[in-house]
Amino acid sequence: MFSTVCVVGLGYIGLPTAAALATQGVDVIGVDVSESTVHLINAGRAPFVEPDLAVAVNGAVAMGRLRATGVPEPADAFIIAVPTPLQEDRTADLSCVRAAAASVAGVLKAGDLVILESTSPPGTTVELSRWLAKHRPDLSFPHDAGDTAAVRVAHCPERVLPGRTMIEIVTNDRVIGGVAAGCAERARDLYAMFAKGECLLTDATTAEMAKLSENAFRDVNIAFANELSMVCDHLRIDAAEVIALANRHPRVAILHPGPGVGGHCIAVDPWFIVGSAPQQARLIRLARQVNDAKPAHVISEVTRTASRFRDPVIACLGLTFKANIDDLRESPALHIVHELARQEVGRLLAVEPHISELPVSLADTGRVALVDVTTAVRDADVVVLLVDHDSFRSVKQTALRGKAVFDTRGFWR
Repeated sequence: MFSTVCVVGLGYIGLPTAAALATQGVDVIGVDVSESTVHLINAGRAPFVEPDLAVAVNGAVAMGRLRATGVPEPADAFIIAVPTPLQEDRTADLSCVRAAAASVAGVLKAGDLVILESTSPPGTTVELSRWLAKHRPDLSFPHDAGDTAAVRVAHCPERVLPGRTMIEIVTNDRVIGGVAAGCAERARDLYAMFAKGECLLTDATTAEMAKLSENAFRDVNIAFANELSMVCDHLRIDAAEVIALANRHPRVAILHPGPGVGGHCIAVDPWFIVGSAPQQARLIRLARQVNDAKPAHVISEVTRTASRFRDPVIACLGLTFKANIDDLRESPALHIVHELARQEVGRLLAVEPHISELPVSLADTGRVALVDVTTAVRDADVVVLLVDHDSFRSVKQTALRGKAVFDTRGFWR
């Protein structure tokens, strides 16, 4: 049914998807603008860390089922998994989707399927169909021709958790939205080749909104916990204890607060909803503002405490955007450490067990050293836990005695 699939964008979603298809006997052509990424994959290596991904990529390349290149080639289906970052005005930058559409259009033929996996504002997939049509007026597309179109276009957003991508890409349910009904059905045939979860069919704009709603829901709930923690800091009471006691109510389940919200989904996706309906999405906007403000609150609290010491040494535990991964994208922890360094609050000892060298943004300050957790806690006047890595559970309470401790995640309670 699908003998060859072309995956455009070999990042955190595109490459696992390519590997999953290849393991099912599909010939996969991976496309990426990064020459180093193309080279690594063709050598059977993954360009980033994700459990089980390296083994899958190596096996797929060794079997001749996966190869990488810089430009799309003819295929039966095309999966676009490129970045859709926020611009300075907090609207979506769709330039990579536009570029992917232009590159794919040249090799399209009647009967092909084009799927947008990139998380996008409502209406983007329909726009993708229009963009493709401008490049290929000789073919018909579903925004205009419906189910009689020569090329099918659909949206199937990723719904995986970093650190579990290779498991969840197979086991999770998939929401598949077609620009026309037949597009969704055709896309379901593709995902059914490797996905064991249920494929739920809808229209493309509803599928886009469903994905955004998942992360906006989480963002709003995190914002409540983060705002509650800031109120508790103002009152000089323990937010972790307040939340633990409140959660003893049978219908209350307050989340643990943190130093902010990072990553490529929760910190970004709610703004796509706000951009699509700015007058209606008031709560979603406010939640984003609360979570965006949390790093500044942490910086203020640490700075205030550090001022009690003549030459403060501050241990910052964790730099990634979430626990037990090496992903620094949109990380509030990284931002906090950078700002403490920029403001010269003290000597900073960063601990991040999942990286081997400091990010350039920290190294360039000349005020941050990457050390192990034992050294950092031993030498610090102030200990700031920013990421709840499992490895930090080894820190004993006795090692924290006499030190100012900021546990932004209630991890050591």
